[in-house]
Amino acid sequence: MRDVVILGSGPAGLTAAIYAARADLKPLVVHGPQPGGQLTITTEVDNWPGFENGVMGPELMEEMKKQAARFGTEYKEGWVEKVDLAEDKKVLTFADGSTLETKALIVTTGATAMWLDIPGEQEFQGKGVSACATCDGFFFRDKKVLIVGGGDTALEEATFLTKFASEVVMLVRRDEFRGSKAMQKKARENDKITIMWDTSAIEVLGDGKVTGAKIVNNKTKEESEISADGFFVAIGHKPNTDLFKGQLDMLDSGYLTIAEPFTTKTKVPGVFAAGDVADHVYRQAVTAAGTGCMAALDAERWLAE
Repeated sequence: MRDVVILGSGPAGLTAAIYAARADLKPLVVHGPQPGGQLTITTEVDNWPGFENGVMGPELMEEMKKQAARFGTEYKEGWVEKVDLAEDKKVLTFADGSTLETKALIVTTGATAMWLDIPGEQEFQGKGVSACATCDGFFFRDKKVLIVGGGDTALEEATFLTKFASEVVMLVRRDEFRGSKAMQKKARENDKITIMWDTSAIEVLGDGKVTGAKIVNNKTKEESEISADGFFVAIGHKPNTDLFKGQLDMLDSGYLTIAEPFTTKTKVPGVFAAGDVADHVYRQAVTAAGTGCMAALDAERWLAE
């Protein structure tokens, strides 16, 4: 039986691994076929402290992985299909039928940005297509960008993008916003924001990088093209928590809830949650890393007790 298993290998998981390994807990990081989380599909990360000129996402995650390994972290690739958290020992069951037992479990499975699944969207990720304005807005200074969505996330990110972009065009599939009145008012009153109602994007256009999008009016069905340098998708995130339904408390949106303020403890003793899996507010790599540190310290103290 392991002392600590960390489920997930993004900034939260690897930071937890560094701290747990330094505490001589010999952590095991379990990751899927794409280790490193969302940063592995990000090109330049410009807001991670300590890198004056930025750092490539995959490079950052590889260095974190090596750092954790240097202190004794082990890694296991596999798809966990079932967890049993009812007993003192936590049991993870993998797709191949094998099991893994641990005293403490740190959940850092993250959240996945919801995409439109239209042509060009995946092709131009990191080349003008993004699902995080606060991560990538800086790269679109004095440029025109499109943002898809009509809820609070889209309204907030559209307003944020006006700090950099010369023009922000919101593509809203209905004839009204779904976001809060306060955020709607902010967007409507911003001279840099143009709102296209009843409009959906049906293809991202580009030549090496994004050059615009093909759009359709949902009422008239008329198709047209619009030029832009960036294409932001802001239709929400889905936390990767299906595995824990019925065992851990979560919000209606699926985010895990923390049982005690200023900790990472869940309602189940010995189970801790860190990173985007429990954060529907900030969703930044650096905040995920911070809670990963907290989770390792919480686990260390729990095991000592």
